[in-house]
Formats: sequence, C-alpha cells, structure tokens
Amino acid sequence: MKYIKELKEGDRVSDIYLCKHRQAAVTKNGKPYESVILQDKTGTIDAKVWEPNNPGIDDYDALDYIEVFGDVTNFQGTLQVNVKRIRVCRGEEYDPRDFLPVSSKDIDGMYRELLELIRSLQNPYLRQLLEAFFVKDEEFAKAFRNSSAAKTVHHGFIGGLLEHTLSVTKLCDYYCSAYPVLKRDLLLAAAICHDIGKTKEISPFPENDYTDDGQFLGHIVIGSQMVAQRAAEIEGFPHGLLLQLQHCILAHHGKYEFGSPKIPALIEALALNYADDTDAKLETFKEILENNQDKGGWLGYNRLFESNIRASKL
Repeated sequence: MKYIKELKEGDRVSDIYLCKHRQAAVTKNGKPYESVILQDKTGTIDAKVWEPNNPGIDDYDALDYIEVFGDVTNFQGTLQVNVKRIRVCRGEEYDPRDFLPVSSKDIDGMYRELLELIRSLQNPYLRQLLEAFFVKDEEFAKAFRNSSAAKTVHHGFIGGLLEHTLSVTKLCDYYCSAYPVLKRDLLLAAAICHDIGKTKEISPFPENDYTDDGQFLGHIVIGSQMVAQRAAEIEGFPHGLLLQLQHCILAHHGKYEFGSPKIPALIEALALNYADDTDAKLETFKEILENNQDKGGWLGYNRLFESNIRASKL
C-alpha cells in the first residue's frame, strides 16, 4: 500500500482508502462531479470524480472503505487524485488501523503517566474527582484515550487528546516548580480536566466531526459541566474549590476572541492558558514541518502564526 503522505504528482493510484467525505457538485458548465476526501493514517488528500455516472464507479458513501483507481495531479499547488474507478471493499480486505491517524507515542504509556500525576495530588477532593473520571469510569477512560484533541488544527489523531493533555499537565507541573506561588493541585487538576469536554464535542473516529453538543455548547462549557456533575457526587466537595477549578477550565483559551467564556482571574488559570497555547502551537508547527519534509526553504505564509515559516537549520 502506498500511503497518502508518499504520493507525488504523476503517480498512478490503485489502493484502498477511507472515504472521509463525499459531496456532489456541478462545474461552471453544469456538468455534475463529486468532490471526495480520501484518508489513511498518514493524512488526507482531495479527490475528484469527474464522471460519477461511470459504470466503474461503485455506489459508495462517506466512511466507506473504497479501492480507488486514478492519477495524482497538481491543482493550484495542491495534490489531488483524478479518480477513474471506485470499488467498495469488504471488511476482510482492509485493516482500519491503516486508515486512522494514531499518535506516534504509546497510548498505554501516556495514560499510565497521567494516572501517576493524578496519584501525586495531595488534595483528597481533587484526587477523588479525577479518579472518578480516569480510573472508575471505564467508558469515559476509553473515549478519552481514543479521542482527538481537534478536528484538524493540532493533535487531530487517535490518542491526540491524551497526548495534548499530558503535555499541558507536564508543562504546568514544571511551572509549579519554577513559580511556587502556583497551587499545584489546582493547576494540575485543571490541566488534566481542561479538555475533557472534547470527548463529547467531537465524535469518535473515523468520523471525527463536531457533535450537536459540540456545535451548541463547545468543549469548554461541556467540560465545566462535566466537572460540576462529578463534584456533586462527592460528599463535602468544597464549593469554592469547584468554582476555581471551573474557572480555570472556562478561562483556558485566555481571551474572548479565542472562544474563552472567561478571562483568567487566577494565576493558575493564566498558567493553564499559556501551557495550553504553547503545546497547541508547537504541535501545530511540528505537524506543518513533518508534512513538508520534502520541501526546502520557506513554506509560505501561515495564518495561525502570522508569518512566513520554514524549518530551522544549523
């Protein structure tokens, strides 16, 4: 199998891919065609079916695994597949692990690290709250381990939510050693919980798209609600402690224009905002570099970083 990341202009395609998206469209001349997104574990590529009524095009749909025959072309600087034939595949013909992006890090190992950090907390209420999610709730733990941290921008792969959360929490743990004014238990609990709402905001793979909950509420509000519901089940959970934990979650995007319902009012909320932003931006930059390893020099203007970017060289 030739993975999407390996495709080059002029290649002939005859491999199985996940049909991530399918949409009917019409050319300026009124001719129908279909716009398709193909996916494997290395990424996605746009594809066009210019003759959708061709007998060689099976009746397929989004999230089907399809064998695609066609050519890789270059359209306005972006690779796409000009599809000639499509065949819907049977279950025994493919391994789903070849088509879903997965963290390059060991998911079991990362989860053990996260549990160790939870066990390190001294506050019994915060530790009990986290254990209710990550130890006792098997359904939540499974969803958390397998969720992405975003639909596209950063950590958009299986295990991405866990990888991002662990990185943010470890950054916050370092902040606590460098700035003793920070309340470690509060900050680490907030870091571990800051994105738990994404288990409900984004649907599982292979769909990995926004749910109704995600569209209406977003992961920040959902996460705050989830924490409040679990805290209500713990006898004597201090209301003031819950408010501070919820505030850190609600303020972790830092600014209203970045979707944050609150602006940080606690130093722990500020630290969480910076840790979250640091990990998200560095991972995004890393993924850009990894996806452009075959290109030399400058990679062009990036809207997120507001700069023309390139890989560093010594």
